[in-house]
Amino acid sequence: MIEFQAVRKQYDNGTVAVHELSLSVETGTITVLVGPSGCGKTTLMRMVNRMIEPSSGTVLVGGTDVRERDPAHLRRGIGYVIQQAGLFPHRNVLDNVATVPLLHGRSRQEARRRAGELLELVGLPRELGKRYPAQLSGGQQQRVGVARALAADPPVLLMDEPFSAVDPVVREGLQDELLRLQDELDKTVLFVTHDIDEAIKLGEKVAVLRQGGHLAQYAAPDDLLAEPADDFVTAFVGRDRGYRRLSFVESDRVRPEPVDTVELGTQVATELHWRLALDGDGRPRGWLPPEAAVDGALTEDQLAAGGSLYTEHAPLRGALDAALSAPSERGVVVDADGRYVGVISAEHVLDVIQRHRRKVGQGLP
Repeated sequence: MIEFQAVRKQYDNGTVAVHELSLSVETGTITVLVGPSGCGKTTLMRMVNRMIEPSSGTVLVGGTDVRERDPAHLRRGIGYVIQQAGLFPHRNVLDNVATVPLLHGRSRQEARRRAGELLELVGLPRELGKRYPAQLSGGQQQRVGVARALAADPPVLLMDEPFSAVDPVVREGLQDELLRLQDELDKTVLFVTHDIDEAIKLGEKVAVLRQGGHLAQYAAPDDLLAEPADDFVTAFVGRDRGYRRLSFVESDRVRPEPVDTVELGTQVATELHWRLALDGDGRPRGWLPPEAAVDGALTEDQLAAGGSLYTEHAPLRGALDAALSAPSERGVVVDADGRYVGVISAEHVLDVIQRHRRKVGQGLP
């Protein structure tokens, strides 16, 4: 869908932002450009919609040189999401999202109807459409920015560090939302970030750029972590790349075990071991410590925080994190609805990892 052919960008003062870079982005995939500040990743991405013109080389979208397209028409067919959403402050949310459909000649009624559908698609209630950007949280504004970029149903979506201005919890939720949307919409996404964890989580392919706009490595995330091309890439992905690789190891061999549970709001006797507290729907709320004295019905303020939860069948990185973060030394496994399934220990997860390594080493399926 997108191809860079020996692209170079040199400014009048002699600064080279992108150096003879060639790269192909496959249709229907998320490709992430990652690297330190000043490595040319945003410059490269903005060549796709002609917000920056290359000094030499060719940029193709759908097999057509972008220089053969009128910039305004080109941009209307490419979704673009930036930091802090870039919404029009004087327009309400619905009219912000409806901007591009209106430019494409749709009636105001049709454009606003489509905007309402898109708000729901990105996880926002339609009622928010009447508000103005300043009345939304940062995460909500970013979701509106994504909805606006999708409004014309573009085949290509450019995202320039769209989640960097929000807090870590909101950022993780937005990343998950993007992956959900991609499963549903199958866009060609070019995503810029300086965060290697974000790149590994989102990217089907990751391009690591070094200073001066040089392409250091272009690979699938697992391959990038397993075999960094050089010392620069090794340093950039970090020393814990072995742990990060667990994000790509499936956990079908994880077998949760039962643990004693208690229910919030009930009378609980004192015991000498940890017990997991569940709410009335079977969702974990925390751990009741050994020998904890409970006077009356059990409440949440009597519990120890439970650490992270691990959703069954997800990659092993989450399983190990849940086990290591739990005060009881047993990670809590939940199903897709967040209900308790069982517990796992770090030793059990490490045993699964070792068996996976032996299987891979022997070339077994």
